[in-house]
Amino acid sequence: MKPVLAFDIETVPDVAGLRRLHALDSGLSDGEVAELAFQRRRAATGNDFLPLHLQRVVVISCALRLGRDFRVWSLAAPEQGEAEIIQRFFDGVEKFTPQLVSWNGGGFDLPVLHYRGLIHGLVAPRYWDLGDGDHADSRDFKWNNYISRYHTRHLDLMDLLALYQPRAAVPLDELARLIGFPGKLGMDGSKVWQAWQEGRSAEIRDYCETDAVNTYLVGVRFRLMRGEISASEYEQELACVRAALQRLDKSHWHEFLAGWQ
Repeated sequence: MKPVLAFDIETVPDVAGLRRLHALDSGLSDGEVAELAFQRRRAATGNDFLPLHLQRVVVISCALRLGRDFRVWSLAAPEQGEAEIIQRFFDGVEKFTPQLVSWNGGGFDLPVLHYRGLIHGLVAPRYWDLGDGDHADSRDFKWNNYISRYHTRHLDLMDLLALYQPRAAVPLDELARLIGFPGKLGMDGSKVWQAWQEGRSAEIRDYCETDAVNTYLVGVRFRLMRGEISASEYEQELACVRAALQRLDKSHWHEFLAGWQ
């Protein structure tokens, strides 16, 4: 089985970038800078969701199936800066060349990483390979790479299951819970900025990790539907994930496992 890496990111407003772009008064707090940006965005678009290049990455959570192992971890602030978080994610792609699995990764997560990586001057040659790279298997990337929408090195489950129609997209949380997986636990993306301001970075990380595992599990269910694995292999895969999470012995995984039917 080739390596599979399900991932999810969480972001907060890029306050420093907003100050630079809008020459804002240095006496304004971070919260005031962000609120001003939200107000301007609402006036322009009707909602306060900031453009992707102004989303600062504070955590990338990963669920990796590699050989017989299933591992979950996070690259997260404040222990790591944004540049290190993103670079280490792309370094993992460089090392393992996994199939990336996401939920709306093509519409949000990866474009954010592209913009923020460009701002920080990061490098990701394997990720950006379109078949013209120097490494030995580069030719394969011409027909199956991370960038092209209809290729499978990056599998955006939301985009694919909606047949690339935005109006047909559904929330990960609801679909996961309908299948019998736990779904979101106690937080959603709209609450991340408030939690960040209150210093609750560990809660953001834990929430992001559960989203990454939900994404992985829905991906396994999709593999069953497309006939890539048998029913017995599907059950074995779920058992592998359960066992790995039980070994982690952390409160958010206790809650996650309790919610898993």
